[in-house]
Amino acid sequence: VYEDAFAVVLEKPPHLAVHPTLNYPCDTLANGYAAWAAQQGISPVFRPVNRIDKDTSGLVLAAKHAYAAPLLARNVEKLYYAVVEGELPLGPGVIDAPIGRQTESIIGRCVTPDGKPSRTEYTILKAENGLSLAACVPVTGRTHQIRVHFAALGHPLLGDTLYNKTPGTFPRQALHSASLSFVHPITGEPLNFHAPLPEDMQNLLT
Repeated sequence: VYEDAFAVVLEKPPHLAVHPTLNYPCDTLANGYAAWAAQQGISPVFRPVNRIDKDTSGLVLAAKHAYAAPLLARNVEKLYYAVVEGELPLGPGVIDAPIGRQTESIIGRCVTPDGKPSRTEYTILKAENGLSLAACVPVTGRTHQIRVHFAALGHPLLGDTLYNKTPGTFPRQALHSASLSFVHPITGEPLNFHAPLPEDMQNLLT
C-alpha cells in the first residue's frame, strides 16, 4: 500500500499468519516480506508495528529498520471494522473493561478485574438481520481486544471460534484492519491509509 525509506504498509489477506509459528512455519506475511526485501537488497528483518491475527484481514504497518520502529509505534492510530452478532443501537459507544489472560488457555484473554486497563471506542454503522457492523478504535492495544470486549458485551464477532460459543459458518472472525494513521517520524507529515472491506465481509452485509 505504501513504502518509503522508513516504513511500509502492507495489506494482509485473511487466513495468513503474520509471523512463523509452530503451526505455520512458512507462507506467512513475514516470509513474503523477507523474500521481497531480498529482491530489493534491503534488510529482510520484519518489524511489524501493529500485529493482527491470522484470520483478521487488513493493514499492517512495519518499520524498515530498527531506528524507525519505536518512532512509528509512538503515534499510530488504527480503525477496524467488525461484524458482531445481534443488532446494537446505531451510533457511538465505549467498552472500558480490563483484559487479562484466561487461566485455562495459553492464548485466550478475558475481561477480568485484575487485567490491564483496556478501552475500545466504537460506532455502530449498520444493524439488521441479526448482525451489526461496528467501526472500532482500540484506544489501548491488548491482545484480541476487540474480540474480547464485544464477547463480554454479549455480542461476539461472527465466526470467532475462540470467543463465540456459536460462531456460525463464517470461516473466520469477521474483523478487518481498515485504516492506519501515523505521523511520519522524519518529515512530520500526517499519513492515512485505507483498505476496503474484503469480499467475504462485504457479502455478509449485503
